Amino acid sequence: MHLNLSRAAVLALALHAGSAHAQTAPVPAQPLGGPLVPGVCLLSREAVMANSAIGKAANTRLQELARGAQAEIDTQRTPLETEAKAIEGQPDNAQTRQRREAFTTRWQALQRQAQHNSREIDATRAKALARLATETQPVIAVVYGQKKCGLLLDRAVALGGNFGNDLTADVVRGLDAKIQTMSFERERLPQQMAK
Repeated sequence: MHLNLSRAAVLALALHAGSAHAQTAPVPAQPLGGPLVPGVCLLSREAVMANSAIGKAANTRLQELARGAQAEIDTQRTPLETEAKAIEGQPDNAQTRQRREAFTTRWQALQRQAQHNSREIDATRAKALARLATETQPVIAVVYGQKKCGLLLDRAVALGGNFGNDLTADVVRGLDAKIQTMSFERERLPQQMAK
């Protein structure tokens, strides 16, 4: 993730303020725990996707497709960069201006293509995640019933407590028993018109 300067400065200030606060605030001696709350269960969908065989397979495939989309752009970008360097040293005359304008047009087209490829990868990721969710939901329902849950919470929102009713590992095992992989291709979106 790239941070712009203002966000980085805010983050640095927040960390500094947090470290000053941490020096004065008491640190708990023991992690939070407590009794198991019957019927209250936890699940991390992110951990299910990261640790299940199908989640790993989908992630690997998405990375392959993203590398392919980037390679398409890189193949076109390299000659354009070479051309830009050649034009850079040319005298300012009508022919050079015409070459620069043609170059600018091709460079802008490449930028549009890179944005388009990015949208296609995002659409592919969304479709793959939707399929993963569809495959996972029945497994969650089975494990939920087996553990006699009455309430299912996202584990990421729990600040502490007894995680004995965390369904994540059982859901991963159930999902792995159900399906190991999935295949998909890059979503192809129509090219948008130049603005």
